[in-house]
Amino acid sequence: MSLAGKLSIEIGVHATAAKWFNLLATHLHHVQNLTDAVLEIKHWHHNQSINQWTSIIADGKATKYLESIESADEDNKTITFKIFGEDFEHKFKVFKVIFQAIDKDEGGGVIKWIIEYETKSEEFDPPFGFLQFVYKGSRDIDANLIKA
Repeated sequence: MSLAGKLSIEIGVHATAAKWFNLLATHLHHVQNLTDAVLEIKHWHHNQSINQWTSIIADGKATKYLESIESADEDNKTITFKIFGEDFEHKFKVFKVIFQAIDKDEGGGVIKWIIEYETKSEEFDPPFGFLQFVYKGSRDIDANLIKA
């Protein structure tokens, strides 16, 4: 029997929704320069672009995975990423990360991260470590985006 669910977090940020969306939709390779949680991003150039990540996700261990953008909606500043690869596929049937950036009237904004997942069995825990990873990375990235 598997375990399926959603984990989400909303983070108040200083950078605008447009800056966040632009970074993640068109300049994702720059993320590795903005947070120490990401060790490396390699971009594979072909019709369905796939990025290979090496990140510190949980327990200080480097985790390798692949990511592709399933959809990007510029009007709503929303991107859906599919996460896969050996370090994820042995635990998860489904692993998607949904990002949304929203401007606040008083400046800055809010970014939302939603992780949709289904484990291969109940022996695997929900991906709380990945949620912590996106939180820490978001704080680091925001600090750098407001400098730019």
